[in-house]
Amino acid sequence: MTYQEIIDKIKPELDKTISFLEGEVQKIRTSRANPSLVEDLEVECFGNVFSLKQLASISVAGPRQLTIHPWDRSYLESIEKAIFRSGSGINPVVDKDLIRISLPQLSGEYRKDLLKLLSVKQEEAKRTIRRWREGAWNEIQEEFREGIIREDDKFKGKDKLQELIDEYNEKIEGIGESKKKEISE
Repeated sequence: MTYQEIIDKIKPELDKTISFLEGEVQKIRTSRANPSLVEDLEVECFGNVFSLKQLASISVAGPRQLTIHPWDRSYLESIEKAIFRSGSGINPVVDKDLIRISLPQLSGEYRKDLLKLLSVKQEEAKRTIRRWREGAWNEIQEEFREGIIREDDKFKGKDKLQELIDEYNEKIEGIGESKKKEISE
């Protein structure tokens, strides 16, 4: 196996890490309404647990307002309870056949907490990427010890691997910066 094959082998895992981070970051509440804030809430309905997106359509009604249209009126009470229990600090209002959620303006202290949470999520993603880098580097070194890879290819592989890791770390920073702007608005 060449060093390039080893590096190419970890790219899909690095892409998964970025996708996971993007999903986690979307769930961080800002003053902007976004369906991802509530779509994965677990709703207990008729003795089963469903995600909210399985029971209703969720739409943005304004810059700070979401509307939830349950597929069946009988889901209203269960959805409302799930939103209250979520601990997200948002209060649902039942309005005939739908639920309205108005997002309050963020306080300065809550913004700081969100920025800390964002930082933790970014660091977790970077840690995962470092683990993949370490595994690939160990594999390159093992191939060198076994005589499959030449010494100069080992160091080329190390440089290429680091370039790839730097590229993914920049993506993580970019995701974080755009979310920080949302939180600060």
